Order: sequence, then C-alpha cells, then structure tokens
Amino acid sequence: MTQQDIRPPAQASAHVTLATPEPARRPLISYVLPVYNEQDGIAAFHTELTAALDARPDLAAELVYVNDGSSDGSLAILQGLAQKDDRVRVIDFARNFGHQIAITAGLDIATGDAVIVMDTDLQDPPRVSLELVDAWRDGAEIVHARRRSRQDTAFKRTTAHMFYRLLRSWTDVDIPVDTGDFRLLDRRVADELRRYRERSRFVRGIVASMGYRQTEISFDRDERFAGETKYPLRKMARLAIDGVTSFSTTPLKLITRLGFVVLLLSLAGIVYALGMKFFRPDITVSGWTMLMVVVLFLGGTQMLSLGVLGSYIGRIYSEAQRRPLYLVREVIGADEDGRDGRRGV
Repeated sequence: MTQQDIRPPAQASAHVTLATPEPARRPLISYVLPVYNEQDGIAAFHTELTAALDARPDLAAELVYVNDGSSDGSLAILQGLAQKDDRVRVIDFARNFGHQIAITAGLDIATGDAVIVMDTDLQDPPRVSLELVDAWRDGAEIVHARRRSRQDTAFKRTTAHMFYRLLRSWTDVDIPVDTGDFRLLDRRVADELRRYRERSRFVRGIVASMGYRQTEISFDRDERFAGETKYPLRKMARLAIDGVTSFSTTPLKLITRLGFVVLLLSLAGIVYALGMKFFRPDITVSGWTMLMVVVLFLGGTQMLSLGVLGSYIGRIYSEAQRRPLYLVREVIGADEDGRDGRRGV
C-alpha cells in the first residue's frame, strides 16, 4: 500500500490565508395578510409594518397579501405595493372564499423560517409581531397574541367574550381565550398545518390542537383604522359553529341529554294525565292545553336535534366532495428566484 503524504504543500508555509467567516443568515419572517375590502387601510398598514421591520435589520421579511375576492379597490393597491416593494407577494382569489381559507392560501405559499398571521385593519399593531418573533427566537414554536384589551363597542366585547368562553368549554381542545388568528408559527408547525385540508376550517382550533411549545404575548388591541368589521354577529356565530363541530361532539351529547329530559317530562305528563283521568274526570277536557304544550315541545326538540345532526352531516358531505379549498386567479410578486414578476396559478 502506498503511504499517503499528509504533509502540507511547501507554499502553504509561506502564506497562511484565513477564511473570512460568512455572515450569519438572517431569519426570514413570512407575514400572511388576508385582505377583504380594505382599500382605505392597506397603505397605512403596509407603511406601519415596513417601518417596524426596518427597525429590525436582523430580520428578513416576506409579505404575502391574500386578496379574498375584494369588491373595492384593494387589489389595485396591492398591485402597486408589489411593484414598489420586492418583499410583497399577492395572491388574488377568483372569488371570496372566507378569512380562514385566505389564511390557508397564505400558509401554502409562505416560505419563511417563521410565519406570522395577522389582519390588515391595524387592530393588531405590527410592532407586536416583532415581540412574537422574539418569543419564537427564545424557543417557542407557536406564539399566540392574546388581547389584553380591545377598542370595540360594548356589544362586540360582550359577544367576543362569550364566544371564546363557549368554545373553550364545548370543544375538546384547549383553545386559548381572547386570541384570534394573530399568531406566529414555526416553519415546522406551518408545514404540518398545511396538511390539514378540511373545508370548514377553524385555524385557531387546529393550531391549538397541534401541541408543540406554545406561549402567549399579551397586547392591547387598537381601534380599527378604517372600514367595518368583517366578523359581524352572523359570521361570529358561523365561526363558533365551525369551531364546535370541528373539535367536539358536545352538541350530539347534548341531544342525548335533552332526550332524557324530554323522556322524564313525558313520563311526568303521563302520570299527570292518568291522575286527572282517575281523580278528576270532570275536568279532563282541560288537558288539551297540556297536550298542545307537550306536542309543541317535542316538535321543537326534534327539529333542533335534526338541525344539529344536519350540521355534522353537511360537513361530511362537503368533505366527501373533495373540491379545491380555493381558486387563485393570479399570484403577483417575486418569483422563486427573487425577481419581480407575475404568474398565474
């Protein structure tokens, strides 16, 4: 066997060149920003967000705006932002698919080491998102932004308070109270979340059910900059139904309990009717009132039960259709190699 010469070359002793250490790579933070009819506030939000990011040169950013079928001038404003800022990408939906689906689309395209989901109405201050980043860099994999206070009407605050407590008490998942969709997800968590493809989505419940290392950052929620809330009472109720039916069978259990209650009331009614028949036969005609009450009560109970069952069956039907969660007309912004451009999807 030939002996290997391990001596350094002669010229190496004359000049020793020290390798220049490469600069540490800045973590890339992706912002997923759903937009629906926010033309009056997008520019102000973008200005405040970029100002907050400019104060943190240790971070790189990717801004993914999702135009959820806006009917106002939101898309034109987003196109202008994409032309001026190479960090901006815009997903333009073919129609309105809803806030939770818009979040899903943004997560599907975001490439950052961490992903922050937040709305563009300036109720969630962009500066707070940097506190989420700091908590993530300290080791957390999911960072929830919890509302310490909120600048809303008394009715909105009351219904929101009831909404979060109802979800927490009815679902099988420990969903943090007073937290919306404003949160940070580690890259690994975001990749796992992309595997959840149910149609009736409740993202905050899905995230809470995933585990990982979770923490909270409290903040004071500001007043909406412009426009009106995109979650009125009707949509809040629908979101609550999606949350409960996605993570709990409590309504079905309530039907069973209600059935026992109705059975006991029916037995009491039978005993009463028999007692009146034998002990007060002279006024048995008056039982007509009780008969109507019992019939109407049973009818209402049955309709309520069918409605709850229908909600679950409807979800099964929607999932069985296996239709796309959303349709994208166009993605505007930086291509994979970082150059500006636009491509259809």
